[in-house]
Amino acid sequence: MYFLVHFCIKIIRKIKKILIIIQRSNGDVFLSVSLINNLYQFYQSPEIDLLVNDDTYPLAKLLPNINYIHQFSYSKNRDNRFKQEKNLVMSLYKKYDLSINLTASDRSVIYALLAGSKSISAIEKDNRKSWWKKKLLTNFYFYDNNEHILIQNLTPLTLLNIQFEYLQNSIDISDEVFNSVQNKLKKRGIKDFIIFHPSAQYQYKILPKNLRNELLSSLSKLGVDILVTGSKNEIDLAIKDEIPTLNNVFNYIGETTLGEYFALSKLSMAYIGMDTLNMHIAASQNKRIFAIFGPTKLDMWSPWSNQLKTSTSLNKAIQTYGKNTIFQSSLPCEVCGIVGCGNNHGKNEFPFIINPEEIFNEVSNWYQNVNF
Repeated sequence: MYFLVHFCIKIIRKIKKILIIIQRSNGDVFLSVSLINNLYQFYQSPEIDLLVNDDTYPLAKLLPNINYIHQFSYSKNRDNRFKQEKNLVMSLYKKYDLSINLTASDRSVIYALLAGSKSISAIEKDNRKSWWKKKLLTNFYFYDNNEHILIQNLTPLTLLNIQFEYLQNSIDISDEVFNSVQNKLKKRGIKDFIIFHPSAQYQYKILPKNLRNELLSSLSKLGVDILVTGSKNEIDLAIKDEIPTLNNVFNYIGETTLGEYFALSKLSMAYIGMDTLNMHIAASQNKRIFAIFGPTKLDMWSPWSNQLKTSTSLNKAIQTYGKNTIFQSSLPCEVCGIVGCGNNHGKNEFPFIINPEEIFNEVSNWYQNVNF
């Protein structure tokens, strides 16, 4: 029996080239880090390539243990669909020992089937959509929006009989970038600070201006520096112009690269802000988190706790687990009647009724009672 097991392990570890397909948002790409690291360790430093949407490429470039990144562009697909599909298929076809697809779309499943000698993919539970995927894939698991995305992204490891822990790994930043960020902070006299991240990818996830500025005004009186962060996209830059001038509040929106943000987050004392990629970055670094949620489904997207190795699925106005405190709209959805149903139903406003004072009180209580 020992020799049989040893022989099987040798066969498994002959996998040298792996493709991981993640055709969704930045959060999905970032929450694949733990999968990548486990595959890299188990298969003894294989070549791991990614296929991602081009709008997530800047983040994908920061992921560890990646050899090459294929990009899919929705804009190119509109302009010249056949050419892009042809080039992508030619670059993928039978190039990999193993392909793993973390999304259930027909296109991404087909890429996985064409690319890998062995293929694993998420699929829909609805058999009318997934019957052919079940027949053609080497192995599959069900995409489940009632289960946290980290757990789902690690499921292929179970199918490959790879042991792992439910931990959200982070991304290491070079000493050069880290030192550069430290020097920038030092020049502005900033030592200890809390990050306040007011933006998100969609407007319905963003705290309205009046509530945001009321919260910032209270935070400025804590006696600790508050760094307001954001990128150079249209939504973030619009918020940048709305940030009030307050003591101890530094408007850093548009002033850091994504890599520099990882360093900034690592240096921070805590994260206060919206349900977005930056929240997951803070969770991966085991930071104290005060996350402000709109209608997002907590089962799938609440910040992961490495301390407890879990997330939350409870819909409550205020809750704390591990180092994470979540503030969620207590307004039931007008369509389905559920609080935090995860569907904005085409609306573009933030359904929020928690008083900013309640958020401030939680932050203040933590800050006044923790020894740094």
